[in-house]
Amino acid sequence: MKPGMVSASDSTHWADQRERGSPLLMRLTAWAARHLGRRAVAPVVWLVVLYFYLTGRRARLSIARYQARLAAAYPQAALPRRAPVYRQYLAFAAALLDKLDAWQGRIRLTDVDLVDPDDVHRQMAGGAGQLLVGAHLGNIEICRALAEREQKLTLNVLVHNKHAQAFNRLLGEAGAEHLRLIEVSELDAARMLELAQAQARGEWIAIAGDRVPLTGERTVDVDFLGARAPLPQGPWLLAGLLGCPVNLLTCTRQDGRYRIELARLTDGVRWTRSTREREVARWAQAYADRLAQACAGAPLQWFNFYPFWRDDAQPRRP
Repeated sequence: MKPGMVSASDSTHWADQRERGSPLLMRLTAWAARHLGRRAVAPVVWLVVLYFYLTGRRARLSIARYQARLAAAYPQAALPRRAPVYRQYLAFAAALLDKLDAWQGRIRLTDVDLVDPDDVHRQMAGGAGQLLVGAHLGNIEICRALAEREQKLTLNVLVHNKHAQAFNRLLGEAGAEHLRLIEVSELDAARMLELAQAQARGEWIAIAGDRVPLTGERTVDVDFLGARAPLPQGPWLLAGLLGCPVNLLTCTRQDGRYRIELARLTDGVRWTRSTREREVARWAQAYADRLAQACAGAPLQWFNFYPFWRDDAQPRRP
């Protein structure tokens, strides 16, 4: 569930944009971070991020559009006045290093502040599994690593894995040996049955709610930060088919610590053939509203580097 730094392309769909970066360079960076520490590798990371910033015009434009919409919807959001787009790149680089640290055991539960008003965390200890809907906000990878390392919780993570092959190989080398990454570009009946069986065994299922499907189909328009944007129907169709509680999950970096927020969105999404379209739109909008609030709390940590809104076809230069 990782957004890649992407190259310019005529297509505006994230999946059509070629993942950038040399796998060898990524491995060298990971090796240096593991053996020399983050402080030693930080200057290299800054240079790499500067390169992507200077050569990624489409991504710069998309980030600038997002920041402008966020500032208009939430004037209190603490966006920096100087170089805000570049600072979002720096936040992304820090998140990549955090992912590696998490799988190498350098981030522990003692480094995390858990906000869980609905006591969702306790429910992970037993019973049937539930659905976790995340976003490309902050660092969900930390939650995945802690769940397996600290609690031995089995997570079935639905991903568009082929778009981040190099980084997923890196995670495997870093210690993510027991991940259940499930490619969802083809979520067919057999896969749905597999997920239902996993949920019945007490396994939890995680999916991102802010990534448009590879085919561009099965989306629903919502109001997000004051403009229309397509979101996937998948999480809400899946929730209705599984009949389980749906929880929202974010993990952001706040003042040098990690803040994991768990919140119950609903005890169950229920739809029939005649009500499916209305119910999916209802829950997608509820998710979008909560995501907007979360972005206001961590304005530089929403990592979608591609045109997101319907009217982003020709964004202005930042």
